[in-house]
Amino acid sequence: MQLEISNPISEFKSENRLTISSYPDNHSWNKITHDWMVQAFENRYMYNFECLGRPIIQTPIDMVAMQELIWKIKPDLIIETGIAHGGSLILSASMIAQLDMCEAIESGEMLDPKKSKRKVLGIDIDIRAHNREAIEAHPMSSRIEMIQGSSVDPNIVDRVKAIAENYSRVMVCLDSNHTHEHVLAELEAYASLTSVGSYCIVFDTIIEDMPADMFSDRPWSPGNNSKTAVWEYLHTHPEFEIDKDIQHKLLITVAPDGFLKRKK
Repeated sequence: MQLEISNPISEFKSENRLTISSYPDNHSWNKITHDWMVQAFENRYMYNFECLGRPIIQTPIDMVAMQELIWKIKPDLIIETGIAHGGSLILSASMIAQLDMCEAIESGEMLDPKKSKRKVLGIDIDIRAHNREAIEAHPMSSRIEMIQGSSVDPNIVDRVKAIAENYSRVMVCLDSNHTHEHVLAELEAYASLTSVGSYCIVFDTIIEDMPADMFSDRPWSPGNNSKTAVWEYLHTHPEFEIDKDIQHKLLITVAPDGFLKRKK
């Protein structure tokens, strides 16, 4: 009779999965989380953080989620709509730099960042001069390319698609204008570039769950936002599914129903 040898790493992960599976049914905790997110938006909590010296308008928990996904997927290209101060570009670039470094160590080859194929491609309708200057001066800049223009402009879309043709493992992050119409157009334009097994992450889907008057100075609102666009897009794109496990694990996230995994 052969005894089974326990694997402490597998056991730890199994315990985590079991614990996380109980979170959706913890209604009191979920209500506390929702109320906390309302306060976070009202007090501009997401504006308080930086990534390697550049402001990143995200929750720290979503930043952790992004580094987990990038490490898991190991993308060659990350496409991001919405640049702002550039913190998200820097986060993504720092992660692909680590991927390159680890692969170089494993292969025993010298690492030359300027020869790395991996890239982060950012698109924004208005890349302000001071932000562009700071991003281009950053040590991660060699891994970043920026395109100024509307992310749904057909010329910009064609340019991005031409770049993506040179990559086999692509991740997409949509974080620009959060109206239903705009996000749906971005999904139609870029989601198909997501490689099988990778993710298209749609940010600020939480707008749907916030009070109606929360974004009175913006064109988006409950009923007209990223989440409603995701729901409509998925009706006709069965190749994607919402990875609920991610949002259940995070609890605090601006992207509920926004972690879209391409399964075929």
